[in-house]
Amino acid sequence: MAENASNKSDAPHIPVLLRPLLSGVSPVSGTWLDGTFGAGGYTKGLLEAGADKVIGVDRDPLAFQMASDWIGDYDGRIELVAGVFSKMDDYAHDLDGVVLDLGVSSMQLDLAERGFSFMKDGPLDMRMSQDGPSAADIVNNADEAEIADILFHYGEERASRRIAKAIVKARATEKFSSTLQLADLIEKNLPRTKPGQSHAATRSFQGLRIAVNDEYGELFRGLMAAERALKPGGLLAVVTFHSIEDRMVKKYLQARAGKTGGGSRYAPEVQQEAPAFELLTRKAVGPDEQELSENPRSRSAKLRIARRTDAPAGSVDGKKIGMPILSAAKPGSGSRGKR
Repeated sequence: MAENASNKSDAPHIPVLLRPLLSGVSPVSGTWLDGTFGAGGYTKGLLEAGADKVIGVDRDPLAFQMASDWIGDYDGRIELVAGVFSKMDDYAHDLDGVVLDLGVSSMQLDLAERGFSFMKDGPLDMRMSQDGPSAADIVNNADEAEIADILFHYGEERASRRIAKAIVKARATEKFSSTLQLADLIEKNLPRTKPGQSHAATRSFQGLRIAVNDEYGELFRGLMAAERALKPGGLLAVVTFHSIEDRMVKKYLQARAGKTGGGSRYAPEVQQEAPAFELLTRKAVGPDEQELSENPRSRSAKLRIARRTDAPAGSVDGKKIGMPILSAAKPGSGSRGKR
């Protein structure tokens, strides 16, 4: 399947916010880890900007198959690791930099057979690793409260209960197997959107994809892994695509930079740990007009950059950085907690 898929994805894969990212981490040198290798755009950019070596990590086997056509051009300066970026400190230490480009990649979105897109008909899959429970497993097996929970907390879908109820009713007659089958049902159960608004299924598909791939858990663990893997002076650059991701990254970096607020005359300031990061972007960096014209998919992207200090690595509570937390059940098990 992967071989055929690679031939079908002919659209150019444009790395989002690459120019401001490279500018923000300049001068680039040493060993970097690209925790979301994808089509290799950030890896190429880092190497061409001066990195000696890039360790490319991805859980999607297709990413490495696609890279086989060009990786030899870099004379052994790229090391590929099949895995998740939340375990990056198992793969490397004393890194000069880490780059994370979150969310679904264009090569995954563009391939109908991967099941990420509500605009193309394909199997209801959404698995980045091509392994484990799929979106169809959740939709067909989870109870109504669990589905509503996923759509609301992960997709920020306000009509989550209505959609979940419609899904459970429809699957009693016919199980869901395709993306357009689900997208059509969602569209029929939501008010018609105004011109220019996103498709009715956008938030629901986002929520299911995040649940299938445990993206928030991966991000939370990955930020702490980056803190452990970076050497003093090492740089962390994260590109997010929606508000929950950006909030998690923002609050994590603020907490680990010691930017948690001071005391008052009623409550003395609590002694903080030594800051583990120095914030290099006080506000998130978005795409400029040139990038928006070149790549409309960049419109919601935000970049944050921080520099590692020499303080010991630590951790934070997921709830304190705004991480949406459901029950510990596996996707599709039917045992997530209710809202």
